[in-house]
Amino acid sequence: MARSSAGAGSLRPRLPGSRARLRAVRADGTPVYRFDGVPGVPPVAVVRFGGTPHEDGELPEHRHAHDFHVLIYVEAGDGEAGGGEAGGGEAGGGEAGGGAGGDLRIDGVVQPLRAGEAITVPPGHVVGVGRHQPDGSRAWAVSFLPDAVPALAGVPPVAWAGHPLLAAFDDVRRVVVPPERGAAWVGLLAELHAETTDPSRPGADAAARAVLTRLLVDLARLAPAGAAGPGGGSGVADPLVQRVLAVVEARFAEPVSTGSVARELGYTAGHLTTVMRERTGRTVLDWLTERRMAEARRLLAETDLPLGVIAARTGFRDAAYLTRRFRAWHGTTPLAWRRGATSG
Repeated sequence: MARSSAGAGSLRPRLPGSRARLRAVRADGTPVYRFDGVPGVPPVAVVRFGGTPHEDGELPEHRHAHDFHVLIYVEAGDGEAGGGEAGGGEAGGGEAGGGAGGDLRIDGVVQPLRAGEAITVPPGHVVGVGRHQPDGSRAWAVSFLPDAVPALAGVPPVAWAGHPLLAAFDDVRRVVVPPERGAAWVGLLAELHAETTDPSRPGADAAARAVLTRLLVDLARLAPAGAAGPGGGSGVADPLVQRVLAVVEARFAEPVSTGSVARELGYTAGHLTTVMRERTGRTVLDWLTERRMAEARRLLAETDLPLGVIAARTGFRDAAYLTRRFRAWHGTTPLAWRRGATSG
């Protein structure tokens, strides 16, 4: 995979194929990106990496973390065919462990990119490119929020860790995609790419969510149940993270703050903020805000309640404050979001 001096990549903001925006910078200088939502468009993005000019992007050279889930699939490594061309070709996926296509470094651990393997990257992990990516290698990166999956829509974050469709994201995992499934994976990824790059196509939203679900179902069936991952982290399955998310879920509609959550759990606000950012890519306030925004988006899309009522139900002081925070979070007003979510 070619690398550019500009360090372009799918997880950097405002680049082709990217749906990420800088959220914060950790104390060590590591940028943390959040998924940049668009009204009426599912929170999922696909980028294909490779050495030919028509590819969407290149692997990011800079160290970074993100607060969304990422699934990487290595179609081919070092010029050896992986899953065949989308929609046809010989069934494949490469032999596990063969066709090296460079590597990633996740939390400082080298993760070789081998044809026919998928790598799951939960939120919060620090990712960067290792050695040079060969021109003949090809890979896909799917970035998504659980809200993009119909079965997970409305499921609170505290329940994500126990959901079977996200089981493979309890840690950084390497999952072998059998050769006979390789062509199917490439086909699904190509289809998902097409639906997400042109959301104006009739039914694109439903199609993208359905294809993502099919990928996650297949991933869950291929990932060994209960197998330990190599990444050393556990994302939202972490006991402390689960305790924080449980408090967020129970109290997000109240005027709760990071300090009150920390006191309830017996920690200082600063310590809890640092721990949550390191383990999930988000601070306590980020999780509170995202949960409130998720409920606000749901009420905007599914009801005709006025903004004042929605503000009261989502922990914001009033309609004006909800509008300010919503605009800062989504880049648009609540009413504009409602129009986009309910149109078509």
